[in-house]
Amino acid sequence: MTTLPSLLEAVRGRVGTTAEELAPYGRDQSFLRGSPLAVVAPADSDDVVALVRWARQGRVPLVPRGAGTSLDGESVPADGAVVVDLSGWNQLIEVVPEELWARVGPGIVNRDLQRALHSRGVFFPPNPGSWTTATIGGHVATNASGPRSFKYGPTRSWIRELEAVLGTGDRARFGHRVAKRSVGPELLHLLVGSEGTLGILTEVTVRLAPLPARREGLVVPLPAPVSLSAVARRLRLRSGAGLSAVELIDRSSAAVLAERRQVDWPADAALLLLEVEARNARDAEEQRAGIVADLRAVGVDRPPTVYSDADELWTLRGASGVALDERMGPRVREDIAVPLGRIDELLERLGAIAASAGVGLFLYGHLGEGSFHPNFVVEPASPTGERIRAAVLTAALELGGTVSSEHGIGRLKADFLARELGPVPTDLLGSVKRRCDPDGILNPGKLYPSASGPAGRFSPSLSGPAAE
Repeated sequence: MTTLPSLLEAVRGRVGTTAEELAPYGRDQSFLRGSPLAVVAPADSDDVVALVRWARQGRVPLVPRGAGTSLDGESVPADGAVVVDLSGWNQLIEVVPEELWARVGPGIVNRDLQRALHSRGVFFPPNPGSWTTATIGGHVATNASGPRSFKYGPTRSWIRELEAVLGTGDRARFGHRVAKRSVGPELLHLLVGSEGTLGILTEVTVRLAPLPARREGLVVPLPAPVSLSAVARRLRLRSGAGLSAVELIDRSSAAVLAERRQVDWPADAALLLLEVEARNARDAEEQRAGIVADLRAVGVDRPPTVYSDADELWTLRGASGVALDERMGPRVREDIAVPLGRIDELLERLGAIAASAGVGLFLYGHLGEGSFHPNFVVEPASPTGERIRAAVLTAALELGGTVSSEHGIGRLKADFLARELGPVPTDLLGSVKRRCDPDGILNPGKLYPSASGPAGRFSPSLSGPAAE
């Protein structure tokens, strides 16, 4: 049976079915909307097993969800799906700072984890713009990154072990807590970035790094014109030293952010936002001097503004999407990356796309990795919005890049997956999906557009908040 009474009998956790209870779970930070059948907050992993087995009987879609900060529809349920709310699984289960790892519940928020780790002298490096609200389970689902990925890499580099319940109802562990092992291909990596389409996470073991003694933020105005490819390549050579983040905010975005957040920084230029890790004040001063010299070599000669607490800078940077929401409203927001040598070409292409459509363009992103978030001021679900999105993703592929550098594929980019990967890897991914989720019940319509499973509909919405 697949009725709601049978669902209530299957699990011990909270089950919500009223319109008021369901309303927050029909959306994420994209413009897509869904109408879930119910929301379930499982009590433990046994509850998740029972829920998956119940769903298999009637091929009811299940959509795992953390904080709902996904930007491409990853946590938007198909109509009639059951949302699996894991936000309450926010425990810091175990920390072993001497071995640089910690076990956590998938619902723990990045900022809460960082605060708990600080006194132990360690930290979890990935810090997406939504780090104040996004969960670690969500990081795993989309392989999230953030400014510090310039030095430390994306979430995939910082996951040591996962426990998950697959679409078969089987509970399994992937990875290991030892620092390294060689027992064939690492299946753990299949789950990182899988967007809840292969299994529902119930526990995450993250790798940690020693907390730097000092972390400063630098804001450097950029002249116009300047080759951003040259800037990125020059600073890339510092990624193994004290420079841990190289971000860009274009002039238009910087002006909006300064206005909406009353930030005291130049509003007449595009800005570099940098993070410097140092042992002490003298080391930080030497790092700054080296960075200034490198920037002068590529035509950037204005002095930096220094933030003694880098997290203050990243909190401001993370507010970019919200500030644009407040000022501009709904828009096409993308997440692409190209090789560093093609950055200038990409920005020319993006400007041409905006000019051709007659819409405004606001750009920010991770310059040191060639990763950008272009924002076009147009209704995202409109025909013009759809054409712009397709043109942006096509430009990224034609320049040797990717259609998603850190936000995932979700619903909005599923049609571009095969174009980027090619037929053989795409078919291989489909085989993994069918093995882990033979009934196609886990987050259908996301990432694997051709996978068989329960049909589901999604509705566009032209309003709603956003955070990047």
